[in-house]
Amino acid sequence: MSNDVRGSVVGCDFKKETNNNVLTDQHIQQIMAFFDSKDDVEHVAKSVSLETIADNDYNLSVSSYVEARDTREKVDITQVNAELKTRLAKINQLRSEIDAIVAELEGTEVKA
Repeated sequence: MSNDVRGSVVGCDFKKETNNNVLTDQHIQQIMAFFDSKDDVEHVAKSVSLETIADNDYNLSVSSYVEARDTREKVDITQVNAELKTRLAKINQLRSEIDAIVAELEGTEVKA
C-alpha cells in the first residue's frame, strides 16, 4: 500500500456562475480519471508522499504541490520596443509640425 496522497486540480475547467465556480458532470469525470490514473500530470495532478506533506507543515493546499499553468500573455519585448520607437518618432514628427503651424499662426520662428 502506497503512502502517497493524491491532489488534483483541473486548471480552468469549470463553469463560471456568479461568484461560484460550478463543476459539470464532465469536469467531475475528468477529475476522477486523474485520481484513478495515479499519473502525475503537469499543472493538473500529482501524487505526494505523506513525508512531503509533513515537511510542508501538513499544508493540504493543492497549489503547494501542483504548479498552476502560466496563462499570462507572452510578450515579444523586442517587437514592443521597435513599435515604441516607431510611435515615438511619429509623435516627434507631429510635434514638430504642430510647432511650425503654431509659430506660423503667431508670426514667430520655430525653435529647433
